[in-house]
Amino acid sequence: MALGPELIAFILSAPLFGSVFAGAQSSIPSPNFDLKSLGSVAIGGDFDGLSLYSYSGQGETTSSTNGSQSLLRQLPNGAFQSLVMADASITAMCSLVQDGKLRGVVLGGNFTSIDDQPSAGIALWDPEKEQVTAIHGLNGKVNALYCDDSSGTVYVGGQFLAGNSTNAVSWDGNWVNLPFAGFNGPVHSIAKNSAGHIVFGGDFNALGNATVPHQRDGQVVNLGSGNITAKGSSSTAGFDDPSNIICKTASDDGSGNTWLLADNSPGWWQGNFSFGFNPTKLRLYNTQQPNRGTKEFYFQNLNSGGILKLDYVDEAGNEQSCSSACPLPQGNSSYQDFRFQPPVGMNGFRLQITAWYGDGAGLSGIEIFQDDIYSFAIDAFNEPRCDGVSSGSKSIVTPGSGLWNRTSNGGGTTSDYLSGFLTETSPNGTNTSVVFAPDIKQSGNYSVTVYTPGCMQDDSCPTRGEVNITCNLSATGESSSTTVSQTNNFDKYDQVFYGYVDAGSDSFKPTVTLMPQTDGAPITVVAQRVGFELMSTTAGLNGLYEFDPQNSLPDTNFTQSVTDKAGANLTLGALVEEVVAIGTDLFVLGNLSADGIANVMSVNSNGMGATAAGGLNSGIQAAYANGSIIYIGGNFSSTADQPTNGLASLAIYDTESRTWSPMGAGVQGRVSALVPLLLNLTGGTSEECLTVNGEFTSVNAFDGNAAFDAEGFAVWVPSKRNWLNNLGTNMSLRGRLCSSTKVPGREPLYAGQLKSENAYSGAVALAGSGHAQLSSIGAEIKSRQPSSRKRDMSSVSGVPGVNNGMFYGDNGANITVLGGSFSSKASDGSQIQNLIFINNTHGAVQKITGVQGLDDDATFESMDHYHSRLFAGGRVSGMVQGASVQGLVVYDLIEARFASPQPPPLAGDHVVVRAVAVQPNSPNVYVGGDFASAGALPCALLCYYDAQALQWRLPGRGLTGTILSMVWVSNNELAIAGDLSINGTTTTVVMYNAQQQSFSWYPGAADLPGPVSALIPASSARNDFWAAGTAKSNGSAFLVRHHNNAWTGVGGLGTGTTINGLQMLPLEDDHRDTALVPPGVVLLLTGNIHVPSFGNASAVIFNGTDYSPFILTSRADGSPGSMSRVFVANRAGGLNHVKGHLSLGLVVLIALAISLTLMFLLAVVGIMIERQRRRREGYVPMPPMGRDKGNNAVRRIPPERLLGGLGDHGEPPRI
Repeated sequence: MALGPELIAFILSAPLFGSVFAGAQSSIPSPNFDLKSLGSVAIGGDFDGLSLYSYSGQGETTSSTNGSQSLLRQLPNGAFQSLVMADASITAMCSLVQDGKLRGVVLGGNFTSIDDQPSAGIALWDPEKEQVTAIHGLNGKVNALYCDDSSGTVYVGGQFLAGNSTNAVSWDGNWVNLPFAGFNGPVHSIAKNSAGHIVFGGDFNALGNATVPHQRDGQVVNLGSGNITAKGSSSTAGFDDPSNIICKTASDDGSGNTWLLADNSPGWWQGNFSFGFNPTKLRLYNTQQPNRGTKEFYFQNLNSGGILKLDYVDEAGNEQSCSSACPLPQGNSSYQDFRFQPPVGMNGFRLQITAWYGDGAGLSGIEIFQDDIYSFAIDAFNEPRCDGVSSGSKSIVTPGSGLWNRTSNGGGTTSDYLSGFLTETSPNGTNTSVVFAPDIKQSGNYSVTVYTPGCMQDDSCPTRGEVNITCNLSATGESSSTTVSQTNNFDKYDQVFYGYVDAGSDSFKPTVTLMPQTDGAPITVVAQRVGFELMSTTAGLNGLYEFDPQNSLPDTNFTQSVTDKAGANLTLGALVEEVVAIGTDLFVLGNLSADGIANVMSVNSNGMGATAAGGLNSGIQAAYANGSIIYIGGNFSSTADQPTNGLASLAIYDTESRTWSPMGAGVQGRVSALVPLLLNLTGGTSEECLTVNGEFTSVNAFDGNAAFDAEGFAVWVPSKRNWLNNLGTNMSLRGRLCSSTKVPGREPLYAGQLKSENAYSGAVALAGSGHAQLSSIGAEIKSRQPSSRKRDMSSVSGVPGVNNGMFYGDNGANITVLGGSFSSKASDGSQIQNLIFINNTHGAVQKITGVQGLDDDATFESMDHYHSRLFAGGRVSGMVQGASVQGLVVYDLIEARFASPQPPPLAGDHVVVRAVAVQPNSPNVYVGGDFASAGALPCALLCYYDAQALQWRLPGRGLTGTILSMVWVSNNELAIAGDLSINGTTTTVVMYNAQQQSFSWYPGAADLPGPVSALIPASSARNDFWAAGTAKSNGSAFLVRHHNNAWTGVGGLGTGTTINGLQMLPLEDDHRDTALVPPGVVLLLTGNIHVPSFGNASAVIFNGTDYSPFILTSRADGSPGSMSRVFVANRAGGLNHVKGHLSLGLVVLIALAISLTLMFLLAVVGIMIERQRRRREGYVPMPPMGRDKGNNAVRRIPPERLLGGLGDHGEPPRI
């Protein structure tokens, strides 16, 4: 690409944004646009909400579809800044104060990493340094946190192991085991009552922790799946293979069953495995071969290289220990056991044989045992049937081939695992599953956990999703199911069951089945292993436990606590979701019941009590208290004892007046979280609102307020007793919140995914001089999905939403036209789509209308008007006034109907009109795109319609390809851009002369990297251009400026950029002059623009050196939106601030005029100087001569007297 001569040294290397990112929450100066010369300005696109980029920290954040969540804070303009990202949910937060100073904000959830650093379930955020610190030592999921300022301790509850505690623990900078060692089930809520005691609520019935099974060393490690090697083996056939001794005993001693070392030589036996294990016992069988045997050995852990200590019982029955010289008895017909002290995890070991009996060493059997009970997805890792000791475990993989692949752990996880990539056509349900069948030898209470390898090690994070886990662990046939997210960056495990598990028998085998959820296909599913841990319990609880921090020993006399007794009085199996302390009362909510109590009860010093109307008629999952008011969410529909209207999954309970009231009329679906949020709704002081989160689809109508769609999120405004959606504000909130916390001396923090924007969709008006403002275009737009018809992929046009627009103001009219692929609502309430008219003529009541007769999947991409007739083109087909139309329609804006007749339809394989441009001072309407003919006229690619003669005409010949953009640069010169060829020579920009009907190459355009899809004049002279398009080589976007007969490429945009439109915008105050953009204007890029060091923006300002985000957009699903084009009332207005180069003829005329003016001024000055000189020298004008009254005072001189002497050469002149 050629560079202009003055730009050879120009490189876009200046740091982007300057001081924009200088500090947290620093404000961004508003672009000082001067939009007066442009008239009305609007931008179309595919978005459902948008905001101006006003503060650093804002971003067009993509809402995660894999469960990841962010720690958020709200910026002064209402937008939310993502501080750090976790790879899963952040379900709980609290501010930890120690010694009167904020230590940090504790974050808890189901994540395995936060801010890209491993941190399982819990982390600490430092608001001062704005950084997160991992808290290691917990494995599992955190559901609840309570920060106790009085002790500087945070109490942690959930489904996890930490230290020697299960599901409950405390942390004060270090992990502190609670005296009661946790619970035998998950904790969901923690609160502090008026007595200063900590109350835990959840799904448990006992205090408990892990215990050792009665039958020790019950699981046999599968050594046969490893890589078995040896050194110093015998050369005797049948005795040289180290694998001979796996799963063998001394009774099998002999060829093929024994491994021998070479005579009188040391050696070693080694195993490396693709899974980890924690051995508790080693069993060795010495060889029975004559005059041979192993005398001494040592056991080496290959992971650490260390030699392990082993305990054993010698032949005399005495307990002994050994490390570097462990003995084996000679001629022992059975085995010798060695117990590891302590057990150490590994995935490889070596038996180093150092001494032997007789001619040499050998072994006839080896076994490794462990207490841990695992069932692996890879069946080769499962417990074998060996020596009659084990009955074996197994896995059943469906389908058996074609889907599941073994994935190497690569050292990043504990074992290899199975991975399957599912598409929408893949088998689902029971046709795609992994069944884990462990060897359970002892019935009892077990914690069952599913282990999930992290997605970073196999680069599957973008496609990870969720799986269903079904546990069949009872011989009676009872089962339970749960859902597990697999979006974790690093390894994690989830407790999927806690309760009684029957031991396996001939008639029953406990199983755990993993099945993918294919709703979000394509999806990657992984299956690794399931663990079973036997638990000890102290029964007597029922979902509630009161803990006195002053007691160092657990109080197992549960009758001494009013809270514990209240729980015990509930029906067994109570599930407590929320514990809320208000004054001296404790309100317990969940799925619980007792006589006169349904799902909510109060507890105080007098015991348990019912709420008004007995409570609610179904389960509660969320609660939030503000003063004496409790907001409640769940899956209920009314109070328990009497019908109460409007309580659809939401209710308000006033604890003082003991009354229930509705939140509007509730929602359609389940509510899972209620999270407070500060909002500024009036421009004054922010007020506390309540976000409602869950699996509901809509908000119900009430008191004259219509129902509205809500994808699991809505905002209740308590001061208005109404939903934010019904208040007529321009605020749009989308996403999901899981938790929040107040931070002393700082703004609150939130966790989830949330965007706050202006509630404008599809198109927005841009106004304001000096301070940019966004306002409604006057219609609500909903983008439609693009047509399934085959597309020309070289174009970036034709995206969903508003692709183009126009302001029509002739003859006093005030009509805004929008075209694209969208739906809207007309003033009469009917549905209209793809082409609409917003009429505000003469200040009358706004009227929105559309058109009828076109196909539903029509997409409009370009438009222009001749007088009052609108010419709109795109992927358009249908019937108008009984005639077929394709590619282009004509609509009379004044008469508000289709014009008659319509142009004959365009024809071709894939007809699309991408550019419509009316020739200045002419009725000729030029239409460009991808078509073969217009009516019967074979004018492929480009044709013009005579709006007076009402017929198509051929503009000329020789141009082929696809037109993507057109702009008139004079009354007769049309610049055409796209993927073009002139007489077989490819190029991207062509000049067309309408008078001569000829095409010519634009200089240097053939060297551009790809088709040009956006082209605009760069100056008022319209002899140079800005152009954007997509490179053919790699699909990347490019931006170029034609200046001084050369194209200059502009770098600095990130990968994934799409530029849909370009627009010059004038400024009130000049910026620094640059070689590319003059001081009085900036270039606005619209599309999906990736700005390095920032991210995506839908509109970006370029001042010649830097890119600055301007507008951020999003779609309803939380994904980033995009913008198509800017359209203005005065198309030349932005160029009046840009001076271009004058033509040579005009330059000559101006120079001549200046020269003549200077000559005249010099002559005048010379005369004045001469007159002044004469006056100084005394010159006096001669008085006039007198006249004879009868004769002339001056006599005539004959001509010959004057001229006669001219012919006398050589003589002096005569006078």
